Amino acid sequence: MKKKILGVIGDPIAHSISPAMHNAALKALNMDQEMEYKAFHVKPKNLGKFLQEVREKGYLGINVTIPHKVTVMEHLDEITQYAKIVGAVNTVKNEDGKLIGYNTDGPGFLEAIKNKLGITPEGKKVVLLGAGGAAKAVGMILAENKATQIVIYDVDETKTIHLTEQITSNFETKVIGLPSKNNDLNEYIADCDLLVNATPIGMHPKENMSPLPPNTIINPHTYIYDLVYNPAETQLAKQAKASGAKATTGLSMLVYQGALAFTVFTGINAPVEVMEKAAQKALH
Repeated sequence: MKKKILGVIGDPIAHSISPAMHNAALKALNMDQEMEYKAFHVKPKNLGKFLQEVREKGYLGINVTIPHKVTVMEHLDEITQYAKIVGAVNTVKNEDGKLIGYNTDGPGFLEAIKNKLGITPEGKKVVLLGAGGAAKAVGMILAENKATQIVIYDVDETKTIHLTEQITSNFETKVIGLPSKNNDLNEYIADCDLLVNATPIGMHPKENMSPLPPNTIINPHTYIYDLVYNPAETQLAKQAKASGAKATTGLSMLVYQGALAFTVFTGINAPVEVMEKAAQKALH
């Protein structure tokens, strides 16, 4: 029997831990004889051609990573409402030649904070560092799940303004976009319930850096989620621990977005713990 194909596309793609996670899940569920998950290196100019191949060869579905999350949308037949609002797709399901786009990044973040920090966004004051693609997925899901206030800071002020407007036009949550200089970021951090780092600061080559301004005081009651997952303990997580605050890094979001994508592809609940172990192993 010929195996059905799932996969992930990106440029570059060699670093992806998605194949390790999904193949471990397929094996745990005794589905590895019928399905296989592969990494496909797809350059931007070949994206349309590859998606045609997905249709023609009957691949079950693909995950989408940088730089294709936005450009993939123009090649799809249908896109879910949440993916439209976020303006990015990370999961594509092939239903008999019809390609449907989903975004499991935000829902993956939601599952991660529930399971790793024991919290939900409702009624929370949040500080969101960063205003790029990852920040957008997080900001939208926080607002959709009734966070009371989201304060956004990015070194690129135009990005901050843009994301502030996008969240405000879709949801009722109060959103404050901070100027990149002369702002009250420290005060907002001292007063927030949840602090999210959606910047690359803390990952290679900046693993010894923190996204926080100097002299920031972290309250012990603040929960901290750092989207960076390599190194396993970031500088921000260390700072949080030293302040007595509960912190976790981004591997759980990666695992949960993968688990949710697995369910989209197969209709079966993903073995999350198996996927998490495989992800940790693939990183080290």
